[in-house]
Amino acid sequence: MSRVLEELVSLLALEKIEENLFRGQSQDLGWGTVFGGQVLGQALSAAVQTVPDDRHVHSLHAYFLRPGDVKRPIVYHVDRIRDGSSFTTRRVVAVQNGHAIFNLAASFQVEEQGLEHQDTMPKAPPPESLKTEQERYATIAAKLPPAMREQALAERPFEMRRSDEVGDPFKPDRIPAERMIWLRTVGKLPDDPALHRYLLAYASDFAFVTTALLPHGVSWMTPRMQVASLDHVMWFHSPFRVDEWLLHVVDSPAAHGARGLVRGRVFTQDGRLVATTAQEGLLRMREKREK
Repeated sequence: MSRVLEELVSLLALEKIEENLFRGQSQDLGWGTVFGGQVLGQALSAAVQTVPDDRHVHSLHAYFLRPGDVKRPIVYHVDRIRDGSSFTTRRVVAVQNGHAIFNLAASFQVEEQGLEHQDTMPKAPPPESLKTEQERYATIAAKLPPAMREQALAERPFEMRRSDEVGDPFKPDRIPAERMIWLRTVGKLPDDPALHRYLLAYASDFAFVTTALLPHGVSWMTPRMQVASLDHVMWFHSPFRVDEWLLHVVDSPAAHGARGLVRGRVFTQDGRLVATTAQEGLLRMREKREK
């Protein structure tokens, strides 16, 4: 396992400080606030640690309430709402500086047999034919603030390759509100289904809500553009590994009222649909201040 991947696994593992209480640290990815995927993955990790091993998360619904401070730890309080014969429900509240910054409801189920069907995986360019994120950012590195430039070009725990080409992100082209993102960890992981699920939760927030910006000729780097995740939903359908290629197929059906909705489907490279995602985000153009 590479150093950066090991650091991410450790970051999501959390420190147990009391029954139903966990503490996590944060990574600074260059923009000064906690990455939404991090708090999502950590909250799911906290919930998992209070659930029997034979029950796996099948859905989660989360709200981002306040920006997280990367310089301070986050405390996760798990409420054991219900332990039924087949399903287990947990609520997790992430607290920082005495305030809730995030909450999550997650449901776990024992393995059962039942009816099966799924969407067909769309045709996608092979991951090796697409640029890595470092290659994409290298073309605009000189325009980025130093801290963001360092993070953009640094080694990462996930290898990500996107299908969309928007040109200069400071002056992007208008293209359809859809993209495909190949992703996998940069090293092999233990055979722990829970670990693979909360790592996918972490990665699913990458390049997600910004899909709603694609038809408008703006990006999160556009001056005065404010982009923030408001909520995040995931359904896990069948087992998968995040150290093997997964394809996140994303589109945005609507944007209105300074909010944009995105939805996604996650497929294995051989075409199995293993997860479905959705998120609404804030897409606000701040007022121009008078000098």
